[in-house]
Amino acid sequence: MKKVVVTGAGGFVGTHLVRYLKSQDLWVRGVDIRYPLWEDSQADEFLLLDLRYPANAAHALRSMNAVYALAADMGGMAFIDDSKLQGTIGFNNAMINVGTLEAARHSDTIRNYVFTSSVCVYPMHRLTTTQMKPLCEEDAYPADPQGMYGWEKLWTEQLIESYREQFGLNTHIVRLQNTYGPRCEWRDPESCPEGQRTKAPAALARKVAIAKLTGNPEVEIWGDGKATRPFMYALDCVRGIYMIGESDCPGPITLGPDQAISINALVNTLARLAGVDIVKVYVEGPQGVRGRNFNHQRALALGWQPETTLAKGLRLLYRWVEDQVRESLEEVSE
Repeated sequence: MKKVVVTGAGGFVGTHLVRYLKSQDLWVRGVDIRYPLWEDSQADEFLLLDLRYPANAAHALRSMNAVYALAADMGGMAFIDDSKLQGTIGFNNAMINVGTLEAARHSDTIRNYVFTSSVCVYPMHRLTTTQMKPLCEEDAYPADPQGMYGWEKLWTEQLIESYREQFGLNTHIVRLQNTYGPRCEWRDPESCPEGQRTKAPAALARKVAIAKLTGNPEVEIWGDGKATRPFMYALDCVRGIYMIGESDCPGPITLGPDQAISINALVNTLARLAGVDIVKVYVEGPQGVRGRNFNHQRALALGWQPETTLAKGLRLLYRWVEDQVRESLEEVSE
């Protein structure tokens, strides 16, 4: 049986990827500095390791045939745009990726290396309008990524391509768009430090759920709500990661739906799914780029396309988040 390792297996996308790889009859080792927050890991083996240390990276990859390199210090806009965290983000992610890549190069068993990059590698000056021409993979240059998170991802892409050329490592690069779904981080940063890592769909689902369950209709939105994003459901995301990893295309390949939606429209959809009337309150807060939209011809050419509509995906996300919010409110009232 083919043995694969998923780094970052305790995170949101990593948890879903482990589950998907198991459905493909693979033996899976999960590696992270923590266990999954909302469910037990489906991995055959789960190792608690800090991959910033090369010896731990080597241990994580021992006897494996393929690597899915998802481990990263990352989160939503409140995290990756925080000026006080840029050095930490750059250092942690560089150490994780260099150590893991070196371990793969020196391994006698690794035959495939799949790296999950990010659309944060695309130039900030190309993302200043809500109505933009879809960007293709080559448009990442001239470089102007988003913060140290984007810079490190782009630099690691270059390093991986160099390892492929110099050492013959079979590598694949996947650029992920905003991914959402059940079992994601959803908490409020004011009540939980880890809530700083919550991304827009889950944060807004939480706010809508609170409005419904408390009777207070106000939902705070950072900025004017006009910024646009494409959002990708978790199962579509991990299907794409696996498909690209099994292909002959090294990438980079951007994954995501073709349609972007404004934050205002996203909130309206969540409120409709919740069956609640809300009042939007616009406040200052980190907003990231003004708009994102991408050309996905490379992914489509491999046979991948998103199967989960935004309405269906948000319904599944909202139901899960509302359950979490309800339990949290009940704990506070006790």
